[in-house]
Amino acid sequence: MIPTLARRLFLAALMTAPLSASLAACAGPGLMNTASAGAIQQAAFERTASGIVVTPAEGAARRVRLEVYGPETIRVTATEDADLNLPASLMVTAQPSTNTPFQVETHDDLVVLKTAQATAEVSRQSGAVRFLDENGQEVLRERAGSRELNPVVVEDQKGDHRFLATRQVWESPADEAFYGLGQHQQGVMNYKGKDVLLAQHNMDVGIPFVVSSRNYGLLWDTNAITRFGDARPYGMLSDRLIVRDAGGAFGGLTARYYQDGVLKISRPESEVNYEFIRDQQRWPEGFKAQPGAPVQTGDMGKPGQAGVNVVWEGTIETATPGLHKFRLYSSGYVKVTIDGKVVEQNWRQNWNAFDHDFQVEMAANARVPIKIEWTPEDGYISLRHMDPLPAADQGALSLASDVGTAIDYYYVGGRDIDGVISNYRGLTGKSVMLPRAAYGFWQSRQRYNTQDEVVGAVRGYRERGLPIDMVVQDWFYWPENAWGSHQFDAARYPNPTQMVKDVHDMNANIIISVWPKFYPTTDHYKQLDAIGGMYTRNVDVGARDWVGPGYANSFYDPYLPAARDLYWKQMSDSFKGMGFDGWWLDSVEPDMHSNLDFAERTLRMGPTANGPGAYVFNSYPLVNAENVYRHFRAEHDDQRTTILTRSAWGGLQRTGSILWSGDVVARWDNLRDQISAGVNAGLSGLANWTHDIGGFSVEGRYSNPAGMKAEDKAEWDELQLRWFQFGAWSPIFRSHGEFPLREVYNLAQPGTALYDAYAAELRTRYRLMPYIYSLAGDTYLRDGTIMRGLVMDFPTDLKARDIADQYMFGHALLVAPVTEYKARSRSVYFPAGAEWYDLQTGQKYAGGQSTTVAAALDKIPVFVRAGSILPTGPAITYTAEKLDGPLTLVIYTGANGVFSLYEDQGKDYGYERGQFSNIPMTWDDARGVLTIGERTGAYPGMPANRTINVRFVSGPVADVGNFDAAPARTVQYSGQEIQVRR
Repeated sequence: MIPTLARRLFLAALMTAPLSASLAACAGPGLMNTASAGAIQQAAFERTASGIVVTPAEGAARRVRLEVYGPETIRVTATEDADLNLPASLMVTAQPSTNTPFQVETHDDLVVLKTAQATAEVSRQSGAVRFLDENGQEVLRERAGSRELNPVVVEDQKGDHRFLATRQVWESPADEAFYGLGQHQQGVMNYKGKDVLLAQHNMDVGIPFVVSSRNYGLLWDTNAITRFGDARPYGMLSDRLIVRDAGGAFGGLTARYYQDGVLKISRPESEVNYEFIRDQQRWPEGFKAQPGAPVQTGDMGKPGQAGVNVVWEGTIETATPGLHKFRLYSSGYVKVTIDGKVVEQNWRQNWNAFDHDFQVEMAANARVPIKIEWTPEDGYISLRHMDPLPAADQGALSLASDVGTAIDYYYVGGRDIDGVISNYRGLTGKSVMLPRAAYGFWQSRQRYNTQDEVVGAVRGYRERGLPIDMVVQDWFYWPENAWGSHQFDAARYPNPTQMVKDVHDMNANIIISVWPKFYPTTDHYKQLDAIGGMYTRNVDVGARDWVGPGYANSFYDPYLPAARDLYWKQMSDSFKGMGFDGWWLDSVEPDMHSNLDFAERTLRMGPTANGPGAYVFNSYPLVNAENVYRHFRAEHDDQRTTILTRSAWGGLQRTGSILWSGDVVARWDNLRDQISAGVNAGLSGLANWTHDIGGFSVEGRYSNPAGMKAEDKAEWDELQLRWFQFGAWSPIFRSHGEFPLREVYNLAQPGTALYDAYAAELRTRYRLMPYIYSLAGDTYLRDGTIMRGLVMDFPTDLKARDIADQYMFGHALLVAPVTEYKARSRSVYFPAGAEWYDLQTGQKYAGGQSTTVAAALDKIPVFVRAGSILPTGPAITYTAEKLDGPLTLVIYTGANGVFSLYEDQGKDYGYERGQFSNIPMTWDDARGVLTIGERTGAYPGMPANRTINVRFVSGPVADVGNFDAAPARTVQYSGQEIQVRR
């Protein structure tokens, strides 16, 4: 008992006094028996108000600080010197916890920080950190010696700036899976063993938050370009491979350039590299109209280089056997064949090239045939390569950033993945609720050119009885030479205020596009420039955009407080009194030119008030959205805003924003890729996500104004419908794209089966609004996620972890979109631990198996988890209609279930003040009893009484999928508990 008492007294002292090297030495040799006497002096540590600071005896960091941000959240900061005063985080709004008890202990080499639910151990010798759960089981461990803090110099217009290139590696067991990291376009669900570049791009959104199947997350608090996985930059083919031409000669592949099918030039090329504007001078004479010019080469949707084709052919060879990694960056049509197999084949619009990763198994010292066939259409291409990592490094958790000030990350624990996301939002902000209307249908187009077109789009839906809630005015409502003026072209928009009123009078909302881009001839540019609030390099180098003859342009600096205020004032003054309901914040990466190399991009997006562009590279979309959100709330009292933004950063959910997946293309592979993109966006804390239904950009075979060939029209119709079906089961249901026109009544003629399929999907979405809006309420009240990876609800089902083309829509519904042309069935994996019902037929499926299910063209496979209570509403054409109408609760028997029906006013922030209601519901399967519990809470306009119908589904019957099927029971609910027996 005496040793135990002595230990308790020692811990009590530890809790109340700083610990330095002298106090540590007094603890006796038993606590530091792995460190030398000299090292003991170096390995000082002290307790702080929120954690501990350790001075390691060796390693890259001179200080390692741990701070408690909550029972399961611990911040780790490692610096190259004694200075721990870092710049304020842009992502994290929380402060170290003042009410989370913690203890500090020492064991041999370790300083141990404990809360009730998490433990962090720091080695005083190396500074390495290890995390354990409340049961003392290891969750995460830094790899010894993996910490890197390497000085780098960043040059911008203001001179040279010293920063640190940082990296940290953590050990990862073989069965671990990784998710989150933002929204990416590789069709990957589980990022274990994958390489992900976190660098904002039109379609690719980096968020440095990774979530593990082991129920923790890591938030890497660095705003610069970051690499998850292999930290080595991919090189050109000849950097690490032996490259030979088609005849076997060393030095490069054979490059053949064709014009209208006739070979014009054949030459050896060591690189497949027309990657950026800077690389265009590589073109042979006569094959590029504007070689190297700093302007947009090829207008949006107007391909150039007619009749040009390029083929590279030869062999590649390696001395390193294993799975080699390739990264194809391309636009136009491209096909890559390696060792006789097509490994990649795709198309992208010319100005929006992007990455397509693939891997090839290669034996050592063997020549492997390679062929790249490219129809450029004024596009871009490169093929990069990377050797396999050593076996010990494959699958490790690694994050590396180009520019920073320290290693600074947050360990975020949780009871499950939902708990991890909840704690992440505790750091970076609650998910602000959108207006109810945002969960209805959005119609958009690239673009509505007149006031009459905007109003006419909404009228077209209303006249046909089709649901709609949102219409969007895209860019170019201003005079051609006045981008950034926020002024309407009076010839096309004679009365914008009346336009908004006309939309509102049809019970719809309207948002408007506002870019952070300005022409220098506008007053707004001049005002911002006068206070140092404009990036000027884009203008200085003579860059032009794609509009008309091409205009000089640049973007504002949202990191400068005065520029933020002025930017909003310009918006507010320009649109004052018009009544727009929200904002489309486009091109917020910022995308000054889609084809700039990273070095030039960082120069053109700076210098900023926070430092060089390279230092803040990824954070622009967050700072811009937060600026608009805060100012809108300050000016508009209690009106919820709607922000649609093309990029994101950690914390975007606190800004009332919807992320959309950028200018994806109308192809089947892009449709499929949106599924994993949306799921991982949700696993990055962003519940409100959407995509351009049908794909934004289209191939020439679809966009000929004279019409399509019959075979192309058939594929177009099917692709659009299948994408629309997926959109109806996405968090935000939004149609947008270039010509052909995307309104439902333009995609299909009334009276046809195709039109009926569109209409049915729209009406299904609106009948499910009680369920969907409850999911929306859950994102705020319980930090929920709407579009859910299977791993979230079935964490022990290992087969579910990698599935990239299915997801849960809330906890009740399993969605399996069809992403192949002419498919009329598809394989569906039903997660183990549940039974499943087909939503349309009631057919029942056992969990833990894959089954081929029917997928008629007019149906998307959707399944309901047994035990679910699915609330549905009356037929409506806008979300605010019949709010007091009858509810139908559909009970899917076979398991117990719970649901909470959330309701509020739908347009204001009263929910933040507790103005909302919840109706708890439970289903006891053994007793056959549904309990509709006592309603809690209230809000202005809440219906006091409701008619509630109840239906039960236990298997296939004729009217299972009919929302108006006769109920088994009907009750009148006035807020008091009611039990309904089957």
